[in-house]
Amino acid sequence: MPESGKSFNFEKTVPMRTFTLSGYPYIQLNQLMKLLGLAETGGEANLEITSGHVKVNGQVELQKRKKLFPGDRVDFNSETIIIAGE
Repeated sequence: MPESGKSFNFEKTVPMRTFTLSGYPYIQLNQLMKLLGLAETGGEANLEITSGHVKVNGQVELQKRKKLFPGDRVDFNSETIIIAGE
């Protein structure tokens, strides 16, 4: 137990990755999940998305082929991916 007047501050850190678009203006959400190994197959990626387990820019995203552009943020399974441009 902390001594009287003392407290602890715990911050949950979320693993963060950056995905850089190379030669393309955007990537589709389901393609990103498969490329980064967040889903083993396209079908698994689609299921995770349509089940409401993926957020884009803080909002639950249900569009499997949602176009992601530089600056977008994807959250899935306690991991964050930031989309970057070249």
